[in-house]
Amino acid sequence: MIELTHVSKTYAGKEVKAVDDLTWTVEDGKITGFFGPNGAGKSTTLKMICGVNSVDEGTIKINGHDITTDGLEAKRQFAYVPDDPDRFLRLTGIEYLTFMADIYGTPAEKRAPFIEDYAKRFEIYDALSSRISDYSHGMRQKVHVLGALIHEPSVWILDEPMLGLDPKGAYELKEMMREHAARGNSVLFSTHVLETADQLCDAVCIIAHGHKLFEGTLEELKAAHPGTSLEQIFLEMTANE
Repeated sequence: MIELTHVSKTYAGKEVKAVDDLTWTVEDGKITGFFGPNGAGKSTTLKMICGVNSVDEGTIKINGHDITTDGLEAKRQFAYVPDDPDRFLRLTGIEYLTFMADIYGTPAEKRAPFIEDYAKRFEIYDALSSRISDYSHGMRQKVHVLGALIHEPSVWILDEPMLGLDPKGAYELKEMMREHAARGNSVLFSTHVLETADQLCDAVCIIAHGHKLFEGTLEELKAAHPGTSLEQIFLEMTANE
């Protein structure tokens, strides 16, 4: 579970808050979608949740651990997949996964079957001996997803995770997200692809200009806007803001 309470963030030299008094709960057992137009504050919020950006006001807790005062334990609770997979390019796929497993203290008897199972699902198992620099964008995304998940944390935080994935890879990642939530864990992901959100989400949070516009289930959102597509609802809400 992720709990944000009256969270705000202002960047140096800026008068307007990037995130303004955001209170929001990402519940266990659900896939939660996080939506907003460019510049809405999504990436800032995700980076604060992960401890990359500091919190100016308010608190963020992950499974009860405050990201500011108990950062190390809070960071053990989650996996974070950023939207840019172009890192650790000189390592081979298996070197990167081994490195991530070592960082998180994942024992050999757990990491080996995890790597084989998930790399085969993503169809990159045979490419793990090659350097990441030789991978396509989608393959880089896949290996970074595996690196983030290798310690099997209860909370997944994914920033535009489908970006660059082929249809089979996108399908497998969606299935992984569903399986993870079905085990009572929480999945938080941001995306601009509302069709994906409609297929996956149990709950959604919509923000614009740092303000929360809606938090609840997709059913509640659609009930408040009968006869309107999710795309139309999103455009109308963010345009009004």
